[in-house]
Amino acid sequence: MEDIMNYIIDQALILIPVLIIIGQMLKSIPKYPDWAIPWALLVLGTGGALALMGLTVDAAIQGILVTGAAVYGNQLWKQTTANRLTDK
Repeated sequence: MEDIMNYIIDQALILIPVLIIIGQMLKSIPKYPDWAIPWALLVLGTGGALALMGLTVDAAIQGILVTGAAVYGNQLWKQTTANRLTDK
């Protein structure tokens, strides 16, 4: 994940924990499908970056990158903790 972090500007970093929290909130909604969570986070991440940085292509790219970092980081955590317990 460190590689992707080289491309995310400091101004957009705040969106990563925000997206992780929103993702957890969406996960707790029983009728909300799991497959839709990354798509919702992509829309919110891109919208958040556009709001922070203005309507530019760079802002849209930052939104995609922070969403990727949030989803990837969440999956790393989940897979590592779940598999660590079952791989003994």
